[in-house]
Amino acid sequence: MAILKNNELGYLGNPNVKRDGVQEAWTQEQIIEYTKCLKDPVYFAKTHLKVIHLDHGLVPFDLYPYQGEMFNHFNDNRFSIVLACRQSGKSISSVGYLLWYALFHPEQTIAILANKGATAREMLARVTLMLENLPFFLQPGCKALNKGSIEFSNNSRIIAAATSGSSIRGMSVNLLFLDEFAFVENATEFYTSTYPVVSSGKSTKVIITSTANGLGNIYHKLWEGAVQSTNEFKPFRVDWWDVPGRDAEWKRQTIANTSELQFNQEFGNTFHGTGNTLISGDTLLGMQAQNPIFTQNNVKVYVKPEEHHDYMVFVDVAKGRGMDSSTFNIIDVTTKPFQQVAVFKDNMISPLLFPDIIYKYAKTYNDAYVIIESNDQGAVVCNGLYYDLEYENVFVESMIKANSIGVTMTRKVKRIGCSNIKDLVEQSQLSIVDQDTIIEMSTFVASGSSYEASTGNHDDLMMNLVLFGWFAATPFFGEMTDIDMKSMMYAEQQRMIENDVVPFGVYDNGIIEEVESIVEGGDRWFVQKDVFF
Repeated sequence: MAILKNNELGYLGNPNVKRDGVQEAWTQEQIIEYTKCLKDPVYFAKTHLKVIHLDHGLVPFDLYPYQGEMFNHFNDNRFSIVLACRQSGKSISSVGYLLWYALFHPEQTIAILANKGATAREMLARVTLMLENLPFFLQPGCKALNKGSIEFSNNSRIIAAATSGSSIRGMSVNLLFLDEFAFVENATEFYTSTYPVVSSGKSTKVIITSTANGLGNIYHKLWEGAVQSTNEFKPFRVDWWDVPGRDAEWKRQTIANTSELQFNQEFGNTFHGTGNTLISGDTLLGMQAQNPIFTQNNVKVYVKPEEHHDYMVFVDVAKGRGMDSSTFNIIDVTTKPFQQVAVFKDNMISPLLFPDIIYKYAKTYNDAYVIIESNDQGAVVCNGLYYDLEYENVFVESMIKANSIGVTMTRKVKRIGCSNIKDLVEQSQLSIVDQDTIIEMSTFVASGSSYEASTGNHDDLMMNLVLFGWFAATPFFGEMTDIDMKSMMYAEQQRMIENDVVPFGVYDNGIIEEVESIVEGGDRWFVQKDVFF
């Protein structure tokens, strides 16, 4: 057989990419080599892949030990999630694996999705560079090659696109690769719309890689779930010290040129908060979620009711239309630290049916005292529980006012609740173990002179805790528990005055309701009650 030159075999004038339909006679050595590459992606990468080095140009892909482990991790698991420090080679390792997968797995669609289309296409360009430097006997032939896709003769293809709900809708995707997923805008909506595309198959794969980028986003949630084995993903972590050449001196110099906070975020694989959360970032970082002992009817139970223990149920009500969720938190208030023992969250339950669930679990937890936010649909739940189900252990704001069951969430109630729950959590007086609650804490941020969920997040469970914070500061709480929270509140008020903390400090909006005095320990406190929120 005549030996043809690459320029005669190449795709559209590219002598380094084999065109479709080329027939080659393999030597015995090539057959053996092909078989080795087929069976071992790490061997394939080390032996045949080339990459661009910043200092040395085109060089063989000399995988670091953790990169080889990453290849095997991808190959051994359907759902892989990688947390890797900046400049660790996670992206180049990923695209190398994608190329191997496309070459040796016929009829597969592989999607590279990144925050921006340009980024995804740049990663596809890396795949093309690797392909161009492969020997022809390892290339199946190329049917199409452009900036947005590569289609091979084995009917596998690699496409590149930006992360959007419509990017792969309608496609049959066998391997979905999401790069720097923590930085994707509207990542939750995107993931919700694309996950069904690949999850329906039995052999389909998902690979997610990223550097840490804050708390509470979908990437952080998936990573924590993987670490705690509460989802299908298997975690793989690359720390800064895993990268050859990075030692204590390198760390010192990097911090000196940036900051310790930036180093921890980009190289330390640390999920920092936004910096303007109600609960301090240090406290959030120290919180550890636990797995519930069981889940039933959207109720996650962490601690079963104990005899002679006192419990309280704090309830937030939504409309049940798939947006915000109706929630409750059950708190053990027998002793400090108070303990979160059960959580309910459902965005579809009707306010008409919600009282039945509250009733069931309030009765189970020793006839727990129930405090319901009565705003809007909350009044329906209050009346259903108190009048229809005749559950009397419910907070009533006033015995003489109409429609006074529950608590009206006013600006004052929210201010006091935020202040007190911050103090309780940061001083380890309240133990929070539910992952969804912790995530909401991580995204409950300053907004003007108040706090609310950051864009794209929810605060339904957090508002349960705000309600608890408010109630813990009332005389009712002390009477029911024999735990005096007043001194803690006064200490917190004094600290805020001394430190001039916003938004809990006073600002002048020209509206003054009244002035009252409080005598505590021989000192008289004068409180000017402005309209805060």
